Amino acid sequence: MIRTFVALALLLGAARPARPQDSAAARPVSADSSAARLPAADRSRLAEAFRLARAVGGRVWPGWGRTPMPVLLVTDSAEFLIGHRAPSPDFTSAGHDSLLGSVWTRRPKFPSSLRATFPAVGGQPTIVIGTAERTGLSSTAWVLTLMHEHFHQWQFSRPGYQAGVARLNLARGDTTGQWMLDYPFPYARDSVQAGLRALAAALSPPADSSRAAREAQVPTVITARDRLLGLLSPSDARYLEFQLWQEGVARYIEYEVVRAAASAPPPEPSFRALPDYEPYQATAWRMGERLRRELAELAPGEQQ
Repeated sequence: MIRTFVALALLLGAARPARPQDSAAARPVSADSSAARLPAADRSRLAEAFRLARAVGGRVWPGWGRTPMPVLLVTDSAEFLIGHRAPSPDFTSAGHDSLLGSVWTRRPKFPSSLRATFPAVGGQPTIVIGTAERTGLSSTAWVLTLMHEHFHQWQFSRPGYQAGVARLNLARGDTTGQWMLDYPFPYARDSVQAGLRALAAALSPPADSSRAAREAQVPTVITARDRLLGLLSPSDARYLEFQLWQEGVARYIEYEVVRAAASAPPPEPSFRALPDYEPYQATAWRMGERLRRELAELAPGEQQ
């Protein structure tokens, strides 16, 4: 059901990071150097994610392009930390990669299927993610997932974020953040399901796709949204609004990034040479079709 809220939020919401210096930092490391133990495919995917963040981040969302992007890649044999300002003492320098900058490594601590952003290293919001193979994603989808998680880094870095989350008063004693996933939202309640379907119907694209037609649709969307919120307790309503902002907008960012990427300079040849590479233009079309299917499932008979 979070996926449901995310699909709705998309239409409602219609700098390279500093790197630590070390004794090996000035020594370039080629892709096949023993100091750069990243598999070639992972190295290409990470380089594309950093390139894409620099190329379109500031255009997609003001200020996002200046957000640091530390990434902890979890493989079966090691974890690789890239773009972090101050690695914890359990990391060992793997040298300076010519594409990625300073690379640090340690033994695996996190599951290789993980896709999350949290203060995993040194208290800094860090993207912790398994390889494309372990997370079940294509190379292009994996890069876009990093963009989603990178937007969380921007959200978490906003002044007052932690205080604002605390004021929601939804954690019920949890101090780990797990409540964001485990909150007992009334997903299965019939009235909530009906409210979601009504909101999905209000969000259905009009037959006339002009800007004026879409703007004329906004009051209907707002009315349906307010009716849905009226079906919820105050705490449930706060949770819905929180998820629309944190997860819904992050997914909206995926759509905006892939659209921007489709008109930006192409990826490096090493990324385009990966066997599961899909051009961003094709990915943008496929993601749009998926969103239309999700809305159609919510409001059958309303889609044109």
